[in-house]
Amino acid sequence: MSVVVHVTHEAIQKMGGIGAVLEGLLTTHSYNEAIERTFLVGPLFPGADLSELDPVLYHAADGIKTTPHAKALSDIEKTYQVELVYGQRRFKDKNKKVTTLTDVILVNVSNSNEDLIGQFKWQLYEHFGIESSRYESEWEFEEYIRLAEPAYHALQVLLAEHTECPVFVISHEFMGMPLALKTQIERKNNTSQYEFANGTPGAANMRTVFYAHEVATIRPIVEGHPGHDVRFYNVLQQAKSQGQSMRDVFGDPFWYFKHALIDKAHLCDTIFAVGDLVVDELRFLAQPFEDFPINLVYNGIPAFELSLQEKVASKARLQKYATTLLEYRPDYVFTHVTRLVKSKGLWRDLQVLTHLDSLFASNNKTAVLFILSTEIATGRPNETIHEMEREYGWPVHHKIGYPDLVGAEIALNNGVSAFNLQSKAIKAVFVNQFGWSQATCGTRMPIEMEFMDIRKGSDVEFGQSIYEPFGIAQVEPLSFGAICVVSNVCGCCGFIQRATDNREVPNVVIADYTQLSIPPKSLEDVLHIGLAERHAIELENSRDIAAKLLGRLPRKPRDVADMIQEGYEIASQMSWEVVVKNYFLPGLQQAL
Repeated sequence: MSVVVHVTHEAIQKMGGIGAVLEGLLTTHSYNEAIERTFLVGPLFPGADLSELDPVLYHAADGIKTTPHAKALSDIEKTYQVELVYGQRRFKDKNKKVTTLTDVILVNVSNSNEDLIGQFKWQLYEHFGIESSRYESEWEFEEYIRLAEPAYHALQVLLAEHTECPVFVISHEFMGMPLALKTQIERKNNTSQYEFANGTPGAANMRTVFYAHEVATIRPIVEGHPGHDVRFYNVLQQAKSQGQSMRDVFGDPFWYFKHALIDKAHLCDTIFAVGDLVVDELRFLAQPFEDFPINLVYNGIPAFELSLQEKVASKARLQKYATTLLEYRPDYVFTHVTRLVKSKGLWRDLQVLTHLDSLFASNNKTAVLFILSTEIATGRPNETIHEMEREYGWPVHHKIGYPDLVGAEIALNNGVSAFNLQSKAIKAVFVNQFGWSQATCGTRMPIEMEFMDIRKGSDVEFGQSIYEPFGIAQVEPLSFGAICVVSNVCGCCGFIQRATDNREVPNVVIADYTQLSIPPKSLEDVLHIGLAERHAIELENSRDIAAKLLGRLPRKPRDVADMIQEGYEIASQMSWEVVVKNYFLPGLQQAL
C-alpha cells in the first residue's frame, strides 16, 4: 500500500480540470485498493470555504486542536509564521458506491518568515539554478515557494504511522514543484528537523511525480500567435526533425514563472502526461526531457448507461426551449459547453455550421446550437438573468456591458449574431450563464430542465480547440449517443484511438486543422504561417466536417439507439477505472 500527496490549488474545492481529475481518480475502486492514504495539499486562500472539510482537526485560529499532532503543527506555524488548517474531505460517487476519505493540509503563507523563505530560495538556486528573484512579483510563484517547507514538515508529522510504505508527492502542474524540489533536497540530505524523531518516514521513502495537465510554456505560444495550432504543431514537427528544442526556435522562455518550475520536472522520479501531444511538447521543452520516462496517464470520462427514452426526453426539453426562443422546433440540437477562453476555438463551430446550414436547407432539416459559456465563473445572479430576459429577450438578444456581455463574450456574440443574420436552417443561441435550469436561465426555459439535459439530449457536442491537452468536456456526452467533434490536437484523441483500436466510429469526428495541403519546405516556412493561412485551412476543413456530420447524424430512433450503445462501449473503455488501473498505478511504479 502507498500514500499519495496531491499538491494543487483545488485541495478543498473543484474549480476546474485538476479538480475533475482528482474526483475521477479518488472515486475508483482501483485507486482505493492500491492507495492506503491520500493527502491534498494547497494554499489557504483568503475567505476560503472550509465547509468541504468534515471534520476540521486543526485550525488554531478557530481554537480547533483535536488532532494528537496539534503541538507539532503549532511548532511549524511558529517557525514558518504561517497558518495551518488540517482536516479531512470526502469524495463520493453514488453510482459506483465509492467514498474516499482524504487528509487535507492548507497553508496560509501571506505572512511567512522572510528569512526562512530567503534560505529556501537560495537552496533552490544552489541545487537547481532557479532564480526566484526574477519572479517575486508573481504571487502564484511566491505562494507555492512559501508553501513548500511548512507543507513538507506538516506531512512528516502526519505520516508518523507510515514508516515503511512509499509516499508519492504529485505536483499537479507547476504548483507542486517547489514541494517536490524540497523533497528532492531532503532526499539528498537524508535528514530533516522533523523526521525520525517520532518514527516518520523521512524523505528516503518519498518519490516525486510531475503531473502535466498541459505544458504551460507552450499554451501562450499557441494562443498568442494568429497561426495558432496550425503553425505551432507544424513548427514542432519540423524542429524535432532538425533536433531543435523550443528555446532554439522561440527564444528564452524563462521570462515566464511557470516555465522556471516546470523546466525542472525532469528532476522528479517520473512524469505523467495527459495526452500524446503533451509528451511531444515536454520532449520539445528542453534536452533533459528527450529521453526521460514520461508516462501517458489520460484523463477518464464518465460512462453512463442511458435508455433511448431518456435521450428522447432530454432532447425534447432542449427542443421545447429552442421553440420558445426561436419559434421553430429544430430537428437536431448541437451544443458546446465550455470555458470561454481562446484555446476552445469557438469560432470554428460557426465555420462548420455555415457549411452545414446550406446542406440542411437543401435537405429540409433544421438545428440549433446552444453555446453555454461565460466569462463570469460564478455566473450572474438569477434575478438579473430573469430581468434581462423580460427586458430584451436574453439570451437570443444581448447588450454590451455588465450584467450582460463582458470581455470575450462580446466578440463571441458578434460572431453568433453575424452567423444568425445569414443562416437559414440553423440558429445559434449564446447562453452566457453558469447553470442550465429555469432558475439560472429564465422562465422561458422549461421548468423540468436540468443541467444533464444539455449533455444527454445533445446530438453533437463541439470541441475544436487550438490547444487542448486532453479535453474531458468535449467527450463527456459520448455515452449519451452524441457525436463529439474534436480537433486532432485534443489529447482525448489518442485515448479514443486506443479505446476503439483505431476504428473510425460514427460517434467521433476528428477535425485535423494542422494538416497542410502543401508539405512545408523548411522550418522558416511554417514559422510564417499566420491568420490568412490558418483561415484558409479552417475554411476547407470545416466544409469536410460539415459533410461528415450530415452523413452521420441519426435519422431514425434505431440510429439513435445504436449511437447510444456504441458511445457507451467507447466511454467504458475510457473510464477513470481504466485510467487508474492501466495508466496511473503503473506510472507510480515507474517512480519507484
